[in-house]
Amino acid sequence: MDSRAALKLGLDMAEFISLGYLEDLAETDLFHRPAAGANHINWQIGHLIKSEHEMLSGCFPGTMPPLPAGFVDRYLNTQATSDDPLAFYTKAELLAVYRAQRAATLATMSTVSDSQLDEAAPEPFRSYAPTLGAIFSLQGSHWLMHAGQWAVIRRQLGRPPLF
Repeated sequence: MDSRAALKLGLDMAEFISLGYLEDLAETDLFHRPAAGANHINWQIGHLIKSEHEMLSGCFPGTMPPLPAGFVDRYLNTQATSDDPLAFYTKAELLAVYRAQRAATLATMSTVSDSQLDEAAPEPFRSYAPTLGAIFSLQGSHWLMHAGQWAVIRRQLGRPPLF
C-alpha cells in the first residue's frame, strides 16, 4: 500500500462513519443542540465542507470546484448560533456539495507524489497540519472529530448506537 492508498483508507473510513451517523437523521434533527452553546449538525457539516475547500484550495489552487454562491457566508462562525433552517442548506444539498468537494480532494490526492506529501503545507495551515500529507489526513480526522459530537446527539434523539 502506498501513501495515497493509506490516506484514502482513512478518508473512506471517516466518510463511512460520518455519513452513517447522518443517514437516518431528519432535517429537524440536524438543528438539535446537545448543550447550550454547542453547534448543531447542519452548521458543522457546512463548516467541514468549507474547511476542506479552503485547505485544498490553499494547498493546490484551482483543483477544487467552487462552492455554491453564498455558501461560505452561511457557514461562517458567526452563523453557528442561528437555528433558522432557512439560513442553511438542506441535508441533501449539503451532501451534494460535500461529494463534489471530496471527489476533487481525492482526485488531487491521486496526483501527488510521496515526496510532495512530505512538503510543508502553506503557512496558514502549518500549526495544525504541517505537511501536505497532513492536510489530506486532516480531511478524515476533522469529520471524525465532529462525528463524535453527532454520536451524542443521536443518543439524545433516541437513535441507537451504530459503531
